[in-house]
Amino acid sequence: MLIKGYDIGPLVAGESLPALPGFWSNHLLAMCSDGACAEPPVPEWFGEDGADADAMSEVLFDPDRWPVFRIPAEDGPGAVVVYRNLDGDYGTDYLLTRPGRPYAEQIAGWDGDFSGTGLTWRELVRLADNPSPAVEGVQDTATRFLLLLPLLTDPDVSASASASARLATALAAVGAPQDTASIAAEHLLAHLTWRSRHDPGWASPLSGESGHVVAASVSVEP
Repeated sequence: MLIKGYDIGPLVAGESLPALPGFWSNHLLAMCSDGACAEPPVPEWFGEDGADADAMSEVLFDPDRWPVFRIPAEDGPGAVVVYRNLDGDYGTDYLLTRPGRPYAEQIAGWDGDFSGTGLTWRELVRLADNPSPAVEGVQDTATRFLLLLPLLTDPDVSASASASARLATALAAVGAPQDTASIAAEHLLAHLTWRSRHDPGWASPLSGESGHVVAASVSVEP
C-alpha cells in the first residue's frame, strides 16, 4: 500500500507514466473541456496524438490499478496525486503531506470540475522546485510542476508573462514541440483562471491552517 488509510482502491506507483506518450494529453486537457476554446485542444500540443492519448487512458483509468504520483518536498509540505478509478466515479484526488505527520490531507479533487482548496502560483512553484531525492517519488521539477498544475487557483496569474513562460518551458521539457508549447500554456492558464475559486479569505493549505479540506485525512507510507 502506498498511502496508509487510503484503501478505497488498488494503488500502484505511477511515477514512470509521465515519460510515456499520451500522458500529458490525459492529465491536462481535461481542464479545457468546458468548450470555451475557439481552437479545440488537441494532443498534438504536447507532441502526442489521439492514439497515444487513447492508449494511455487505458492505463491511467484502469479500475484495477490506480496510479499514484508522489511529489515529496525537501523543505515543507509535499503532495500526492491519485487517479481514483472507481467504476462510474472516476476522478483525481490531490493530497497534501507535511513533515512529521503520518497522514495526508485531501485538499482538492477533480471530477469533471475542480473542488476543494487549490494553490497560489507561488505555492505551486515552491512545491515543484523543491524535490526530495531521499524520498521515493517524482523528482523532475517540470514533471512535478505539471502534475500539480490543475491545483492552481490564482486569478491573477493569466496576466503574468513569467507564469506563461514558466509553463511553456515545463511543457517543452516534457516533450511538447516549441511551436505549440506556448499555445498550450496560454490555453491552460486561461482555463485555470476562468474556473479559479481562490478566495483570499480562505486559509492556504500550505499555511498550516486546516483550510477547506474536502475529505478525511489518510495515512502515508514512506
